[in-house]
Amino acid sequence: TAFTCVFRCFPCDPSCGSASWAAPEFTPHSAAPMVKMTRSKTFQAYLPSCHRTYSCIHCRAHLANHDELISKSFQGSQGRAYLFNSVVNVGCGPAEERVLLTGLHAVADIYCENCKTTLGWKYEHAFESSQKYKEGKYIIELAHMIKDNGWD
Repeated sequence: TAFTCVFRCFPCDPSCGSASWAAPEFTPHSAAPMVKMTRSKTFQAYLPSCHRTYSCIHCRAHLANHDELISKSFQGSQGRAYLFNSVVNVGCGPAEERVLLTGLHAVADIYCENCKTTLGWKYEHAFESSQKYKEGKYIIELAHMIKDNGWD
């Protein structure tokens, strides 16, 4: 799909010879090698540069491909917001019931995995049948994102 992500690892994987990885340790009486990592791996998704993307305004981590935009007609707690079908580099908090402008919904706050800024929310459940199309979709407030790659 147009939303294919390219993953990059920080620090890079052991095959590149990074000094941040320890070599496997072997003990003479052990049947299987033990691998010790000195640092944890953090993955960040990078969207293809040939597509228009939206990024976190605070740290520039990619958040969404323009092709995943459903609507620009939403209201967040800090102003206008966009509804997306899918996002990347975003973590999700626990779901809670909130009364929003369009009725009662179960939503979970979403945050940037890189800088931990709260960006908006994910619709987990809509209680009204006319709002069911929002389930599984993401709201990102314009106050927290910028346009990247190919915008004129």
